[in-house]
Amino acid sequence: SFCVFSFRSGAKLIAPLGSLVSRQKHTLPDLPYDYGALEPHINAEIMQLHHSKHHATYVNNLNVVEEKYKEALAKGDVTAQVSLQPVLKFNGGGHINHTIFWTNLSPNGGGEPKGELMDAIKHDFGSFANFKEKLTAVSVGVQGSGWGWLGYNKEQGRLQIAACANQDPLQGTTGLIPLLGIDVWEHAYYLQYKNVRPDYLKAIWNVINWENVSSRYAACKK
Repeated sequence: SFCVFSFRSGAKLIAPLGSLVSRQKHTLPDLPYDYGALEPHINAEIMQLHHSKHHATYVNNLNVVEEKYKEALAKGDVTAQVSLQPVLKFNGGGHINHTIFWTNLSPNGGGEPKGELMDAIKHDFGSFANFKEKLTAVSVGVQGSGWGWLGYNKEQGRLQIAACANQDPLQGTTGLIPLLGIDVWEHAYYLQYKNVRPDYLKAIWNVINWENVSSRYAACKK
């Protein structure tokens, strides 16, 4: 990532180009469980392809486009910077979204959240069942490829459901802080559920890692 501005006590600081040159390449994160750990809800073949092929491709392409962007910045070529942004958004979003997604799932998942997150869900959606129904409906309704999200609206201090197209990252495109993402690209379910997205969405609730979602919620409230 290459934020050119950082904000400290209201001051606008330009990051030196040297820091762009020496930046670390993005890498594919390890899964916190085996490929087959989420069976029968998500099978091992899907998880292996999804992680080692699809996510890896986003990471590789992100590294390539960042190199090109770095060159465009060094040359002061604004036209090239602008033309690279859709590819950056797609692959950067793909990397961000999947990095969250793997941690949102767990072989010990399912059930319902506890504590502050559950209180917030009840406050903002009426009940857990109502929340689950709404997020499922939004995820089913994504046209083509995309994601269903539970996010936190920091300005309003409340939970919010949103859908994003393709690999648009939630925070970068809506401002909501991502807590729980549901991938509804066909590569996330087709081998097991064919074109019946609602069956996949019904199954995924059995492996949602509420501890992870809760810790994300606690972090963004600090």
